[in-house]
Amino acid sequence: MNNNEKETNHETDETLTTRQGHPITNNQNIRTVSNRGPATLENYDFIEKISHFDRERIPERVVHARGAGAHGYFEATGMAGDEPVSQYTRAKLFQEKGKKTPVFVRFSSVIHGGHSPETLRDPRGFATKFYTEDGNWDLVGNNLKVFFIRDAMKFPDMVHAFKPDPLTNIQDAERFFDFCANSPESFHMVTFLYSPYGIPANYRQMQGSGVNTYKWVNENGEGVLVKYHWEPKQGIKNLTQKEAEEIQAKNFNHATQDLYDAIEEGNYPEWDFYVQIMSDDDHPELDFDPLDDTKLWPEDQFPWKHVGKMVLNKNPEDYFNEVEQAAFGTGVLVDGLDFSDDKMLQGRTFSYSDTQRYRVGANYLQLPINAPKKQAQTNQRGGAMSYYVDKAPGQNPHINYEPSDLGGLKEAKQTGKEHTPMVQGHLVRESIERTNNTKQAGNTYREFEKWEQDELIFNLVGDLSTCAKVIQDKMIALAEEADEEYGRRLREGLANAKQETGKHKGRPLGDKDGDDAPKNAENMGHDADRY
Repeated sequence: MNNNEKETNHETDETLTTRQGHPITNNQNIRTVSNRGPATLENYDFIEKISHFDRERIPERVVHARGAGAHGYFEATGMAGDEPVSQYTRAKLFQEKGKKTPVFVRFSSVIHGGHSPETLRDPRGFATKFYTEDGNWDLVGNNLKVFFIRDAMKFPDMVHAFKPDPLTNIQDAERFFDFCANSPESFHMVTFLYSPYGIPANYRQMQGSGVNTYKWVNENGEGVLVKYHWEPKQGIKNLTQKEAEEIQAKNFNHATQDLYDAIEEGNYPEWDFYVQIMSDDDHPELDFDPLDDTKLWPEDQFPWKHVGKMVLNKNPEDYFNEVEQAAFGTGVLVDGLDFSDDKMLQGRTFSYSDTQRYRVGANYLQLPINAPKKQAQTNQRGGAMSYYVDKAPGQNPHINYEPSDLGGLKEAKQTGKEHTPMVQGHLVRESIERTNNTKQAGNTYREFEKWEQDELIFNLVGDLSTCAKVIQDKMIALAEEADEEYGRRLREGLANAKQETGKHKGRPLGDKDGDDAPKNAENMGHDADRY
């Protein structure tokens, strides 16, 4: 070939590219400083991918569309376990015993649409907006404490695989397991999702987690890694697949109704709030990376420290205005809280607020449900549906920029010392070194009660039996790697299952006999005269 035809990357007719036509050589990892991060802003491939993903649905949320919400308050203990909380963070909402901060919480299911049944196998969102004196803090999490992936580059692909088939518009278990079998880091989450924890009984009796690793920063600018946990005082309750189907046949809004009715009756749900704390380094003594959101931090090594409780005591006055327009973002932190280099967190921090500007509008933070309780004072102007100016009393209306000597807004004086972690390394697109994809899944399997193990195998066999053998084999291999019994039971279950591969294209998760439904509806339908 001549010099003009030299290849810089080997491409075929199936090569993945950006919208600019650039061949993508690494679709698994965002670009970070060393393989642990932090991420860099010039992640063009990722930003193109995630910003388009944020705009895939109009106007419903791309994920977390089905939701319910309530108002309440968070009450701090002033402590982190038996230590003063100020030792770890200067965030004002945690400092004083008995200090109450207003909150709004939105619970949700992740994959399915706005009016989907609340009995489907799906992670549940648990997003809390704290209206603090320093402005809003959004803690955006799920009921399950781990996630499917550890790098934000894979998020759009993950959701596409879990959403309905783009041709049939029917969710397909084979698409789900095709992605998971080829993303072995997902196996811990799959183990939880296919256990009874995959179908919480309601929102009041489910756990919540920040999932990602964050940081706390004290007055001296010293940072520690932190994980957040909500634990329901009402106890934890989950459903089997059969129980969920029985409830769905009678009421597919049961969790929304349960939350609303409990608050109306004065049975205010409560959650204790805990944190786990770890020094801010890579902890080579662990067999996993503490920034990996597919992993749990062992409680015996990193004990849960109680920092307060949350009470939900007021239902929304209007569902659309408050629950549907509520907008959360993982980048919404207050002084004393900070980001870790968790690669999922860094990607979410761009994506979440970006999708709200698209879904709700550039001025979504002027809506009462999203606005801080303190006065916002910015130089931002215009945009769709702007209906007031975020200006200070007495501010010169001619000045919408900074710096200025003509009566404009001024920078705040910082009192706490800046947190300045050391960052050093080559810019790379690599996975973390300690992946250890299946060990914790094995631990989780062994910690399940026998009925939970039985339900896990039953559910996995039911959906995997419709998948191609190459997918089944990969999932069995992951289970065997996690735990010998786990793998053996899955292998035996699939061997004894009625293999229906190819017949049940487009069968949603947990759908055991759904293929008969279209013909049954025709056969059971009653003839009627035209009118």
